[in-house]
Amino acid sequence: MNIIAITSCPTGVAHTYIAEKNLIKAANSLNLDLLVETQGALDANYILSETDIKNADIVLIAADKYVDMTRFNGKKIIKVSISEAAKKANELLTKITSGELKPITCNIESSTTDSGNTSNSKNRISSEIYTHLMSGVQLMIPFVVAGGILIALSFAFGIHAANVNDPTYNPLAKILSVIGGGSAFALMLPILALGISQSIAGKSGITAGAVGGMMAIETGSGFIGALIAGFIAGYVTVFVMKNIKLPQLLAGLKPILLTPLISVFVTGLLMYVVIGEPIKAVLDAVTVFLTGLTGVNAGLLGLIFGIMVAIDMGGPLNKTACLVAIGLMSTNVFGPIAACMAAGMTPPLGIALATTLFKDRFTQEERETGKVTYFLGLSFITEGAIPYAATDPLRVIPAIVAGSGLAGALSMLFGVESRAPHGGIFVMLIPNVITNLLMYFVAIALGALLTAVILRLVKKKQTPSLA
Repeated sequence: MNIIAITSCPTGVAHTYIAEKNLIKAANSLNLDLLVETQGALDANYILSETDIKNADIVLIAADKYVDMTRFNGKKIIKVSISEAAKKANELLTKITSGELKPITCNIESSTTDSGNTSNSKNRISSEIYTHLMSGVQLMIPFVVAGGILIALSFAFGIHAANVNDPTYNPLAKILSVIGGGSAFALMLPILALGISQSIAGKSGITAGAVGGMMAIETGSGFIGALIAGFIAGYVTVFVMKNIKLPQLLAGLKPILLTPLISVFVTGLLMYVVIGEPIKAVLDAVTVFLTGLTGVNAGLLGLIFGIMVAIDMGGPLNKTACLVAIGLMSTNVFGPIAACMAAGMTPPLGIALATTLFKDRFTQEERETGKVTYFLGLSFITEGAIPYAATDPLRVIPAIVAGSGLAGALSMLFGVESRAPHGGIFVMLIPNVITNLLMYFVAIALGALLTAVILRLVKKKQTPSLA
């Protein structure tokens, strides 16, 4: 059986390439012909050719974001989440070859979306919604990161240095703020909605999605409003494309006039009349509540964020926690994103620390990998913990969850706030970006130490043991 595969995760960093590696390894052990194309942040090691696609019996799409299916029209498709391919590659390929997973035929002409059916029909709807959401997130993240870090750089000149009326005003700080905050970060909501809508309706969904995102800004409904707008825009566009017919003579007007006109109007109207005000009221109430959290209550919130970030190491719960925290940044609530970053740094740092302090609990390969894992942790790449969790999940996952929960809780207890959504140690070095920086380091260090100690207690000695 000839199988070709696409792997793609929302951030395009870790899961994309872990899935590629594990699928190839599993295929070799099962004597299968498998070619994998990665669609991530790095250049793909291999690009599927027309011949590869023509000769393929099955096309495996392991992705949690939008993948253009045009070149696979007419082929048998099996779709799974990226985490399934990354963590259960051998089991996945066995199910495909045994016929346990039933493919569907990709038919571009009969559907305006590439989402189709997933391998598990019971979870099809929730899987599609998650894929659409992650597609929007994947487009949004570079704007958030670039804009957020540029804003953070402007704070190096003083927390109010971008304000022309402030005594600390600096022209460069103003420029950085305008580029980062006034432009890149300001596009966050339209890009999120656009990405969701595009995932649902293809290129035809871009216009209504972008306008829906702008309506979220206009109505003050923020991140949640943009998310809802993306789904409204996508499904309204699909409805228009499928159900409104024109005579052949006027058919050319449909994609350039009728579809965008109707979808933009309906999406904008719903956002303005129905969605905007209620969501804004809820968002305002949540903002007031979170702003007022102190002491134990703040610590509990940080604990929840920390657990969510660590438990699936870049999966749905991790992304949900970080998305909520990023959304809160737009309402000037900066504590949760600091807790998320601390909790996200802790798993790889804790594991790396354990490989250094407790060598007899790890193989030679794991100890060598641990040296790189330090850098991944400092860079806020939680996925650095995945190789260890995949080989010993029952021991590693509870250890990293405990460490991240502690780091997140302490971060909120100490009142730490972050003006940058990503960057790890690199943004911490920028003045005024992290409040209460010393205690932030303490929170991360204690979380990593707890993870390392738990691993020492629960992991078995390797043989031969090393002193």
